[in-house]
Amino acid sequence: MILIKNTLSSYGIVAITVHWIMALGIFFLFGLGLYMVELTYYDAWYKGSLDLHKSIGVLMFFLWCFRLLWRGFNAKPQPVTAKSLVERLEQLAAHWMHKVLYLTMMLLMLSGYLISTADGRGILVFELFEVSAVPAFIENQEDLAGEIHFILAWGLISLVAVHALAAVKHHLIDKDDTLKKMVLINKK
Repeated sequence: MILIKNTLSSYGIVAITVHWIMALGIFFLFGLGLYMVELTYYDAWYKGSLDLHKSIGVLMFFLWCFRLLWRGFNAKPQPVTAKSLVERLEQLAAHWMHKVLYLTMMLLMLSGYLISTADGRGILVFELFEVSAVPAFIENQEDLAGEIHFILAWGLISLVAVHALAAVKHHLIDKDDTLKKMVLINKK
């Protein structure tokens, strides 16, 4: 049976779907960002890639907000009972890793917004709606936010790699259900 909402033993389809859409979005935006920094103003896809990056970034922000709300109003699957000090430390590290992941995503999206709106123009999202700009309030806002965005993007992709490796470790070495909770396997 596929669950809509989370339970104490498993994530529901909504949390799982949002998790994997955000994971794909993060990898796509990171790759697109790497591609974009190599383009010059005169490259054919310079503006198109920038518009796509901004539009998906805004949608990711909305999805991030939804994810936090969903998480706040749903049960949180409980980790495997820690039997040793090492396991308790791993669970504490995982708890803080999730907090740092959420914070890094939020700061990354905020810095992207500050880059995109530094000239006073809003962000047109797939030509469907516009996210208004706030007036620039920092000298050289675009450059400063750009540096921060670059550092946070590499930081996020590094954190995601550690997160993925930890999930694989749980599955292959610890042989527990941690990864299975996020891939619709073994639902009760």
